[in-house]
Amino acid sequence: MDAGSVAFLREVLAETGWLERTRELGTALRATRSPGGLLLVGTPGDEPWHLTAHLGDEARLAGLPQLAPTLVRWSPPAQAPAHLRVGLDRIERAGRGETLFVVAERQAPVPLLERVDDARRTGATILALESGDPELAGLAHDALAIPSDGPVSFDGAQHLVSAAAAELPQRPGLRDRLARLLERVSGPQVVD
Repeated sequence: MDAGSVAFLREVLAETGWLERTRELGTALRATRSPGGLLLVGTPGDEPWHLTAHLGDEARLAGLPQLAPTLVRWSPPAQAPAHLRVGLDRIERAGRGETLFVVAERQAPVPLLERVDDARRTGATILALESGDPELAGLAHDALAIPSDGPVSFDGAQHLVSAAAAELPQRPGLRDRLARLLERVSGPQVVD
């Protein structure tokens, strides 16, 4: 999905509340303190390669190194490059200031839930993009459930979250701040 498609999807979903929820999750992802501290993990049969790539691109383009994800894999091949052989043991070392982002379109298996619980106990922030898994949602500090019959697909939600993660909140300019100050001091302007 390209930037134009994401923009169109945002326009279609503008009045549904989905954009606000994806922005909340994106903001939570951005709160990771250090590069490499955003850990992405999926289920054994569905690793979040696509979302990892998008978050990496967004981190680079937005100048947010803490958003550059570390893909955690279930069975990384020993001969893979270093960034592709990060195994589940990395979750065991997750701690304060780090974020474990679980992306699970299907129910999370028990071994994953156990590791997520351990990471939560050691201070990592747990976020989840899931499809109605109550156990995973219960472990997460923030979770976004994507129902199969909802207005956005699981893949579409991943695109919305990655784009939202790179959005920097717009600070009001000097004119906006002065206008607000004048309105507070003098009251709202009444037009005849």
